Amino acid sequence: MPGNAQDYSGLCFMGGPMSVNDPLPWIDQSCALIRSAVAAGIPVIGHCLGGQLMSKALGGEITRNPVKEIGWGDAYGESHATGKHWLGDLAGRSGSVFQWHGETFSIPAGATRLFSNHHCANQMFALGPHLAMQCHVEMTPEMITAWNEEWAGEAQGATDQISVQTPEAMAGELAVRLPQMRQLSDRLYSVWVGGLAR
Repeated sequence: MPGNAQDYSGLCFMGGPMSVNDPLPWIDQSCALIRSAVAAGIPVIGHCLGGQLMSKALGGEITRNPVKEIGWGDAYGESHATGKHWLGDLAGRSGSVFQWHGETFSIPAGATRLFSNHHCANQMFALGPHLAMQCHVEMTPEMITAWNEEWAGEAQGATDQISVQTPEAMAGELAVRLPQMRQLSDRLYSVWVGGLAR
């Protein structure tokens, strides 16, 4: 774990199979590092577990989502000023994202929700130059294939939910969904990179 956030232009936290609520020593260390970066104005970005770490670090709560979300889905962009800044032309519209989670975060005080959907109200939030995502916009075909090796365990008890796709359904939508998601990820990453500390 980096000792000093100010040694970096920005910090990126990725996903993982554990819960932010698990008693793992690096979780508190990660939250402390996030708080330090935010206090210093050093941009932080989080994907899924990383977004949950950001929420927890900033005073939010991580709870079980009403349903599991696994596979391709739509999220709906907010059209307020912050939404337009981060989402550009996707503000006020739906965009394709990839999902792989059973828990969700609350929006911390002072942050603004950017994306939501019918299955999970809080898909993304921003706080100044910081961006937290419950959904995934970083996926590649190779990552999806690798993750689907764990599909049976992840989807256990939820295969009848409309929010859970089979590996075959994910593969069938890949050619259409991936380019749509790339438009969103290109926009989000460009805005975040533009805020990096020099």
